[in-house]
Amino acid sequence: MSALGRIFLAGLCAACCSATAFAFDGSGAASSASKTLDIFKNPHQALEAALEDVRAGHAASSVEALKYAAAGGETLARWKLGKMYADGDGVPHDDYKAYQYFLQIVDAYDEDNANWRQNSVVASAYVAVGVFELKGISGARLKADPDHAMRMFRYAASNFGDPDAQYNLARLYMDGAAGLAKDNRQAARWLYLAAAKGHVESQALLGHLLFCGDGMPVQRARGLMWLTLAREGANGKAQSWVQALYDQDMKAANDTDRQVALVYLEDHLKKRD
Repeated sequence: MSALGRIFLAGLCAACCSATAFAFDGSGAASSASKTLDIFKNPHQALEAALEDVRAGHAASSVEALKYAAAGGETLARWKLGKMYADGDGVPHDDYKAYQYFLQIVDAYDEDNANWRQNSVVASAYVAVGVFELKGISGARLKADPDHAMRMFRYAASNFGDPDAQYNLARLYMDGAAGLAKDNRQAARWLYLAAAKGHVESQALLGHLLFCGDGMPVQRARGLMWLTLAREGANGKAQSWVQALYDQDMKAANDTDRQVALVYLEDHLKKRD
C-alpha cells in the first residue's frame, strides 16, 4: 500500500469521530526612471536585470526596470508588475494597477503570432483579469462585469487548458452566475480537467460533487478518492476548507465507500507513476 493510501486510512478514524462545518512618488523616482533609460540597451535587458533583483529578494529595486521593460512590450515584465501590485510586493498594494498590467497582456495577445513559451503567463493574465472583473474593484475604478469575466475564464480554459481558469469557470456553473444556468454536470467536466492536472481546489469540489450527486449521478467512492488527494495536497488558504469538506463527506460515508475509495486511490497513484 502506498504512503498516501496509509494516510487515507489513518484519516478515517478522525473523520468519523467528529463533524466539521463546511465553510473563498517625487524627484527621486524621476531620477531613477531616467537612470533606467540610460543603463539598459533595450527592454529585454531591463527585464533580465529586474528578474535578477527579484531572485535576490530585492523586489523594490526591480520596479523601475520592470516598468521600462513593460512599456517596451515585455509580457513577463507586465505580468510581474501585475503580481507585485496585486500582492503589495515591493510596491504599495493597488488592485487597479495590477488589473491594468494584466489587461495589457490580454489586449496585446495575438494568437496568430503567439510565442508558445509565454502561454502560461498569458493564461495567468486572462485569469487575473477575469477574477478582477468578476467582482470589480472598489472606488468605482472598475465595475463588476461577470459576463466578460466568464469569457476570460472560458478562453484561458479552452485555449490554454489553464487549471485556474477551468476551476473558475466551473464555479460560475455551480453558482449559476455570469448568465450561465446552474449546471453541476458542466461544472464537473471543467473540474475534472483541472483536477487531473493536480489542481487541489478542483479535486476537492469535484470530490464533493461526486459524493453528494447534486444534479448529477452519485459516485461516492470516486468522490472520496478526489477529496483524499485534495486533502493531502492542500496548503495555505485552501487547507482549512478542503479539510472541512473531506471530514464532512468521510464522516457521511460507509465502510464500503471508504474501501472502494482506497482501491480507486491506489489505482490512480499507479497510473500517475
